[in-house]
Amino acid sequence: MRIVIDLQGAQSTGSRNRGIGRYALSLAQGIARNRGDHEILLALSGAFPEAVDSVREVFQDLIPQENIAVWHIPEAVSHIDAGNTWRRHAAERVRESFLASLNPDVVLVSSLFEGFEDDSVTSVGCFAEKLPTAVVLYDLIPYINRDTYLKNPLIEKWYDSKISYLQSAGLLLSISESSRQEAIQYLGVDARNAVNISTAADAHFKVRSYSDSQKADLLARFGLNRAFVMYTGGIDHRKNIEGLIRSYARLPANTLEQHQLAVVCSVRPEDRARLEALAREHGLNHDQFVMTGFVSEDDLVALYNLCRAFIFPSWHEGFGLPALEAMSCGRAVVAANTSSLPEVVNNAQAMFDPLDDASITEKLREVLMDDSFRTQLEQHGLKQAKQFSWDKTAQRAIAALETFHEQRLKEAQVIESRKGLPRLAYVSPLPPERSGISDYSAELLPELLQYFDIDVVVTQSDVEPAWIKEKCPIRTVEWFVENAASYDHVLYHFGNSTFHEHMFELVASIPGVVVLHDFFLSGILAHMELNTSAQGIWTDALYESHGYAAVIDRFHSKELVDAIWKYPANLPVLKSAQGVIIHSENSRKLAKQWYGAEVGSEWINIPLLRVPAESSIEARGEIRKKFGLNAEDFVVCSFGLLGPSKLNHRLLDAWLNSPMANDAASVLIFVGQNDPGTYGDELQQRIDQAGVASRILITGWASSETFRDYLGVADVGVQLRAHSRGETSAAVLDCMNYGLATIVNANGSMADLKDDGVVKLPDEFADGELIAALSNLWTDVQGRQALGARAQRIVHSRHAPGPCAAQYKAAIEHFCLSSKAGVADLIQSIALLEASPERPVTDQDFMAVAEAIDRSLPAALERPQLMFDITPFLDGQITRESAKSLITAWLARVPVGVRFEPVYASREEQVYRYAREFTLSILGCPAHALIDERISYRMGDRLVMLEAGSALRQSMREGLQALTRQGLKYLSVQGNEDDSDLDRIFAGLLGEGNSNVSAP
Repeated sequence: MRIVIDLQGAQSTGSRNRGIGRYALSLAQGIARNRGDHEILLALSGAFPEAVDSVREVFQDLIPQENIAVWHIPEAVSHIDAGNTWRRHAAERVRESFLASLNPDVVLVSSLFEGFEDDSVTSVGCFAEKLPTAVVLYDLIPYINRDTYLKNPLIEKWYDSKISYLQSAGLLLSISESSRQEAIQYLGVDARNAVNISTAADAHFKVRSYSDSQKADLLARFGLNRAFVMYTGGIDHRKNIEGLIRSYARLPANTLEQHQLAVVCSVRPEDRARLEALAREHGLNHDQFVMTGFVSEDDLVALYNLCRAFIFPSWHEGFGLPALEAMSCGRAVVAANTSSLPEVVNNAQAMFDPLDDASITEKLREVLMDDSFRTQLEQHGLKQAKQFSWDKTAQRAIAALETFHEQRLKEAQVIESRKGLPRLAYVSPLPPERSGISDYSAELLPELLQYFDIDVVVTQSDVEPAWIKEKCPIRTVEWFVENAASYDHVLYHFGNSTFHEHMFELVASIPGVVVLHDFFLSGILAHMELNTSAQGIWTDALYESHGYAAVIDRFHSKELVDAIWKYPANLPVLKSAQGVIIHSENSRKLAKQWYGAEVGSEWINIPLLRVPAESSIEARGEIRKKFGLNAEDFVVCSFGLLGPSKLNHRLLDAWLNSPMANDAASVLIFVGQNDPGTYGDELQQRIDQAGVASRILITGWASSETFRDYLGVADVGVQLRAHSRGETSAAVLDCMNYGLATIVNANGSMADLKDDGVVKLPDEFADGELIAALSNLWTDVQGRQALGARAQRIVHSRHAPGPCAAQYKAAIEHFCLSSKAGVADLIQSIALLEASPERPVTDQDFMAVAEAIDRSLPAALERPQLMFDITPFLDGQITRESAKSLITAWLARVPVGVRFEPVYASREEQVYRYAREFTLSILGCPAHALIDERISYRMGDRLVMLEAGSALRQSMREGLQALTRQGLKYLSVQGNEDDSDLDRIFAGLLGEGNSNVSAP
């Protein structure tokens, strides 16, 4: 289970140094210690940078630092200013989207009632409604005592909004049974959804010994000169300090002479004056009633140990931690008999009625003057304190979270079974467009209609076959853009052809699941940049996908086709996708090869669907007659468009050099459109000059019916490939589907075919190997038929429409669920927020929220960045020639999975910007092909600074602090590092060791 803890309770100015802050931190530490196989992540707010540093230090040895994630909000979101409403609501949505991006099984909110006076942000279900959320419940004191605590309308509105969020939580973890019962009684919470996990005192609250000099020094500092009874916990109406003063003053004179009453806590001047006046009114002098003010943690422990007894007169507590701390220090504790305190103290003899001054006085007299009673309470307290520990509390919390998670999974299954068919927008070319993806979609759609109500989104004027128009409304792109919000799911079929031009802009603005039929999308992107209004789309995709090296090739290659063939340029599409469906493991291999070992792991491989072929001997004979073939002819076919990558010339040469060339009953047919260029011309010339042209045919473009007819009459299929670009060979599966013995080479996706279903040659095969394979299948009729039967069984089982469509359903819903509350949904939700009446929303508000989103939610598939600070070059400290030399050297060593980005400092803004224009200019590319923007960064990125620019660090101090708090590290280099030094730096970025380069 993946548990994400929102630890703002240990960060906020209102709670950090109070009991809530200590509880939140200790509980999180306990959960980390007792996590077992569970993964623990901490979510921290960047609004409290110093607290981020301290929390990182506390958890240094408990969890990996990369499991501490920082999110950001626009400033000015506190509830105390009514003008902050829009920003606060936007910030709540950013936070929930950030939490959802961590893919939690459950989120634990350490303190929900935050953000009245500071920039803490808490909410439950305001945006990510399905985010499984548990909340630590401390108490409902203001809710139960409204007249006392909620007189201020602004406070009341804030508190009630938090109560609403509390009621939206799936699980409440109460700090006491008393708090649990309050939730059940006052909020109507189901008892099964509220669990008492209790509380504990920190380990440093224990019995300690102090020397006489230490005692004297401590007591003198706080005005204590004899035995004293102690209270700590805060000045608040419910704490009943007034009742304590009145009751203490009623003690016998000799008792008062022997003791002092010490109130140990921070106190505002007006409260001090009020309470001291009350003490005087009841006959206590300044020596008998002492208010210490704030004390350090060490002094608090000492005062616990040195007091004669501890009293806790509060009439309402969520737990009453000071009582437990005092017991842990071996002190006799007397306390009120209300709310949670009886379960903490667990001794009826130590309790009193906090609303009865006489009851308090009697218990004070007894504990101060009866040595036997006091000793009995001390012994009981030490024993009782051992019942509480943070490990026990954490274990209870983890057990409750486990049960909560299991219950949610069961409920999700029940809800799923009751739902109707979801709506699916299906974006793909369809017949009669001459595209393999068109034909594929026509076969997939009828199966998907079992699971979805489907609209098809197309740019073509007509759609075939007719049943699609009857079953699926046909939508234009323009209509779809206007009505995208009405769909539950969107499915894009991407290929590397002009049929998919419109999809690039669509998927960027309307995310959906992408079926990646072709891994390389560079061909269509280059076409769009060079021939349509989509200026720069290919260049931008090259830079985003492959960095500066690809941009250099784009502008410096002698032939543009070289850059087109070299780079996939598909990362923008992959980033926009909710999820990716592939048809071959080869696509996943290519993703890891191009973008790093982690990329593609979440993709789902669904076999390429094929409707089982039906053929008969009679039909085979009739079709052969139609094509002018004899029944006894041995027909070898290759299917698909002809071209260099299909190795059609290799098949032609092998056939011509085989015995079949001399057999009048042997025929070779290329079923598809010939290459329109030089390759096609040379292929046709070779056929014409071979002397057997009557038995070798290139059919030209074949309709679906003609294509299937040739499959039905062939004896052997040969499908060869070179330079695979991530496509899945549908033609191979077609051959297998029709029971053809099929020869392939182990290139790209064909390498994944089962060895017993095809004749698989090496990727780089020799002519003799292909000749031998053809000859064997020609002569071995029985073996040929057996191979074809096995191939057909494989396709009819693994690639059958029903199972494939079921896998589509599961994949689409999985990806949709995992991407809920993502950036696209977030932006849409914020756009719908209404401005507060007090203040309209400004461009500055939008910019602040946009920056928060950028810093909190890095784009998917972002690789770690090594950012090279080139500010000294721009400042003129280092020459342009040196800049080119250094940047070129670094670019040459960039490994897969890393982005190398020259950046420069904007001192006035205290931010860094990408130095794209400068970098392009020194590399001899058009400077304005890319634009400079503020850097996006995340934990694990590194900033490399030259020693020559050391003065820059002081001028960028604030900006550098912001980077390091987000988890970015920076290094200092000389600028003359050799290749091995650069390799170590990059290896350190990928977590493959340390760079051995000094940090500034």
